[in-house]
Amino acid sequence: MKVIRIDHVQLAIPPDGEETARAFYIGVLGLTEVPKPEAMRARGGMWFAEGIHLGIEEGMRPSVKMHPALVVSDLAALEARLRAAHYEFIEAHELPGVRRGHTRDPFGNRIELVQEAAA
Repeated sequence: MKVIRIDHVQLAIPPDGEETARAFYIGVLGLTEVPKPEAMRARGGMWFAEGIHLGIEEGMRPSVKMHPALVVSDLAALEARLRAAHYEFIEAHELPGVRRGHTRDPFGNRIELVQEAAA
């Protein structure tokens, strides 16, 4: 037995946070929402085709250290979109040769963004 891949990562959002989440995850990051299975819809939250799930959590506290890292095709363009939408982008330089940085979603969850390596 071996682990093949990660299926998804779930982050918490507060109750009634779906529309705010859509504005960020779809409108800024460009993710694609997919329908949750019928049996799970009553719980609220949402799923994205790129492997991010958002679940409703009462008393939600943001993930300040834990985070998904999303590989993107054009980090400079995404950084510009983040800044235009008034989101912070902090570039990270600890890994030589890798362009990456962090932002936070509207709820304070940390999101890492990594430039896709040139082929």
